[in-house]
Parts: sequence; structure tokens; C-alpha cells
Amino acid sequence: MTAACELCEGSGGEELYRDHQLRVVLVDDAQYPGFCRVIWQTHVKEMTDLAPTERSAMMQMVMKVETALREVMNPDKINLASLGNMTPHLHWHVIPRFADDAHFPSPVWASAQRATDAATLAARTAQLAALRDALARQTAQ
Repeated sequence: MTAACELCEGSGGEELYRDHQLRVVLVDDAQYPGFCRVIWQTHVKEMTDLAPTERSAMMQMVMKVETALREVMNPDKINLASLGNMTPHLHWHVIPRFADDAHFPSPVWASAQRATDAATLAARTAQLAALRDALARQTAQ
């Protein structure tokens, strides 16, 4: 573990899946229900720090999360990002995006362009139980 790494010291969100290599968490973001992170368990900064089989495992899990999100939430787009500028611990963001979300078509880290309707956000939040189930099915394969 590296000193003061929030992903080494904390879960990073509600844990939906964990194995010896990685974990999947649901980020607590009221504006983006379904926002997930796939986090490598050990502290590495870049994909090339992993062995080829580990890289494959990481990307296979990113695709499983994407598949579950598409199945349940039917977003207009999925955003995938591995930045790590603020937290240099290997992780991928898997974010369902909708044309009416606060930042669309810009990244979720840009300035908001609108407020998303509260009822729409509540309906998306209500899908999280189904998302948990879909991810459990994906990770059981």
C-alpha cells in the first residue's frame, strides 16, 4: 500500500464484486446512478504495470460492468475512463450517460450544463438493485 492512497485504504464505493485481483464498486454519486469503478486490488499506477493476463482480467471486468449497465439502464452512451491523475491507483470508471444528464455531452468532470430532473434520477436510482443482479450474473460467467 502507498501512503494516503484512498483506493488502498478504502473501498471506493459500495462493493459489488471482489476477487483476488480486482473489485467493482458502485460510486455514491446522486447525479450519476450506476457509476461504477473497476479497481485493481494492489497499488499500481498504469495498465502496463500489470502482466498481460492481468490486463486481460481487468478489461474483461470493465466489459462485464459495461454489459450489465447497458442491459439494465439502457444508457445513450457508456463512458470509460482511466485517469488516475488525482488518485494514481489503477482503476477504470464505467459511467452510464444519458442525453439529459447534467454534463452531457461533456465529461462528468466538466461544468454542468443543466439540472437533471429529480424524477428521472429517482427512476435511474431505482434500477440499482437490478444492476447488482445483472453484475452478479456477468461475474458468475
